[in-house]
Amino acid sequence: MTHIGAGDEEDLPRLFREIERMADTFSDGMRELDERKVTGADGSGRVVATVTGSAKLLHVRIDPRAMRDLDHVALSQAVLDAVGAARRAAAGGLDEILGGPNGDRPQSGPEDNPFARYFDAFLREDGHG
Repeated sequence: MTHIGAGDEEDLPRLFREIERMADTFSDGMRELDERKVTGADGSGRVVATVTGSAKLLHVRIDPRAMRDLDHVALSQAVLDAVGAARRAAAGGLDEILGGPNGDRPQSGPEDNPFARYFDAFLREDGHG
């Protein structure tokens, strides 16, 4: 079973370089995300959560007024809301990283994907296409 057409062997080093570049970009971005700190608050602003850019919970700060004014059910919901808000804010950074492996070039169409012809050839050979 051959997945590479005649003469396509020269493209393999280029494809491997592209994969390595994309993996390096992703790895660098994930490291950067782990160093970021993102905060989110509940609706009242009395509970604030801090997470890393990759959404790991670092800290929850509860204002003393929240402890006084909220019962245990409302306080737990405020904590969940704050953590959720922080993680949603962190998701924007993750979207940047996941969208970034193309080198911030405009999104190309399927015909510009360097792997498309290999996937197509594989699907044709495997009887899927």
